[in-house]
Amino acid sequence: MDNLHIFLGATVADAATRPLHWVYDPKKLKKYIKGKKEIAFLKKNKSPFYNIKTGNVSGYNDVGQVMFRTLLSSKKKKDVLKNFKKNVIKNFGPGSNYWKNLKLRKKYKKVKWKKPMNGPWIHQNILETIQNIKSKKIITGGTKVNESDGYCAALPYFLYGNKEKELKRVIKSIANSRINEKYALSKLKIIELANKKDKNPVQSFVKKYKKNRYFKDVISNIKKVSKLKNQNHIMTVRKFGKACSYPGTFMGSIHAIITSNNYKSAITKTIKAGGCNCSRANFVGAYFAALKGIKCIPKKWIKKTIPANRILKVII
Repeated sequence: MDNLHIFLGATVADAATRPLHWVYDPKKLKKYIKGKKEIAFLKKNKSPFYNIKTGNVSGYNDVGQVMFRTLLSSKKKKDVLKNFKKNVIKNFGPGSNYWKNLKLRKKYKKVKWKKPMNGPWIHQNILETIQNIKSKKIITGGTKVNESDGYCAALPYFLYGNKEKELKRVIKSIANSRINEKYALSKLKIIELANKKDKNPVQSFVKKYKKNRYFKDVISNIKKVSKLKNQNHIMTVRKFGKACSYPGTFMGSIHAIITSNNYKSAITKTIKAGGCNCSRANFVGAYFAALKGIKCIPKKWIKKTIPANRILKVII
């Protein structure tokens, strides 16, 4: 796999953001970060929904870690997707820490959530994927939500083999909707342009695909974000939506990208915007790592990221 520093960029960004994942109350978020020089990798968890050790990644990036490990262990390319599905069940399914917390997750829907549960939070797309794999469906991805899980699964694969047909299969194995597919592909194409050291990858994507009907909505939304380039990032993310869903999560990420000059400032900005900042960080971090190389990722941050060592071993 080439260009693994791009996946490292996503992984470190997710881990940096994770302790403040899903903080939707702006007053609480301000209180948590007030007076702190560094708001990445907070030692104490402040996510109101789940609590994992600082340095670990959210469920978004973790599905990418499962794909990364699958790529390393699969001898034949044709076996990757089959092996990936098996590993998704091992990592997220019955017997896993994710699955153990599922009863609490169901309880959360019925009562007011008072404190975060200990352990990771299983995402709706992953939950559906496990059920669909067990039901032996051909296309196994979830259909109920339009979130970043498909992109996160596809990112390591994209660095291994980026044929569009194969990427679509990977995305749809986790998140099976047209919206999931086209926004995930858009992210990967923008990252590819950044990796080729294009001077303005976002605008080059718009120029390249402006007549492509498939990306019509994506292009329209990038243009909306571009008009707000001089606006405050926190307010812009609030406008487009702080939650996990497309197109809001994509638009918030694009705003962080076009208003930042480097990896650290872009991720810090993403954290401050609150809400589902981990899903946005996985795109923003990968983008800047692609554009500026591994050296743009703060070494201190890499050392604090628990899954980083496995990636570094392959890079080195």
